[in-house]
Amino acid sequence: MAGLFYLEAPAALRAQIHSYLTGAAPSAIRAAGQPRALIVPHAGYMYSGSVAACAYRRLADIADGIHRVVLFGPAHRRAVRGLALPSATFFATPLGKVEVDRVGVAAARALPQVCESDAAHDLEHALEVQLPFLQVVLREFRILPFVVGDATPAEVAQVIELFADDPAALILVSSDLSHYHPYAEAQEVDQGTANTVLALSPTLNHQQACGATPINGLLLVARRRGLRPELLSLANSGDAEGDRSRVVGYGSFAFDGPAPALSIGASAPGRT
Repeated sequence: MAGLFYLEAPAALRAQIHSYLTGAAPSAIRAAGQPRALIVPHAGYMYSGSVAACAYRRLADIADGIHRVVLFGPAHRRAVRGLALPSATFFATPLGKVEVDRVGVAAARALPQVCESDAAHDLEHALEVQLPFLQVVLREFRILPFVVGDATPAEVAQVIELFADDPAALILVSSDLSHYHPYAEAQEVDQGTANTVLALSPTLNHQQACGATPINGLLLVARRRGLRPELLSLANSGDAEGDRSRVVGYGSFAFDGPAPALSIGASAPGRT
């Protein structure tokens, strides 16, 4: 998606991301706790980059300690049963290569709802567009990229729980909100969706968020683990361009909680 969803020239891309991070809303800077999970939009940066930056700005104080990013995004291109991992050993962006966490892959593949499907990842933008932001904000990290298809929130939650006790892991759900409502109607719908997320109610549908299934899975885990949700930014494509007749909604959220004790298989430096 380089050159389409985000800039292709490395220096320009890095500068663009720094600009979004610098302009992030003050609430994104306030350290209410240690972010254990984020919800971030995945549209082209010109539309949702500023909203995404509000989530990534929250990682500034803990960036050195994050070495594993567990990514979940909806399947836009191919139907898939369950959650699909790629066979690839790395993903590449204009900012370089990001290694796939093969130790984590082996652990996840032991679950029956997790499969390997390169087709599910082919031309899938939801996960890819998160990588340049992560490459700018974090230091050394590996990814576990899951495309979520026909799965239940409980199945997603089971995958999240595999890595939730890793203090060096960040859970990241990639999702936009409502699609193609008039501006004022979208604002109302998206505020209702935000309220549902803040209530930790795993009841979202795919008209409210394209990533409703992984969001609901995250909300199940957040309720069990006592994570505190915070709305960082809520906007839509009408805020970035003149057309407000059919807009797409974007929201970013952080889920804060105490860092867990180091678990077996955790991805602290030297462990994986």
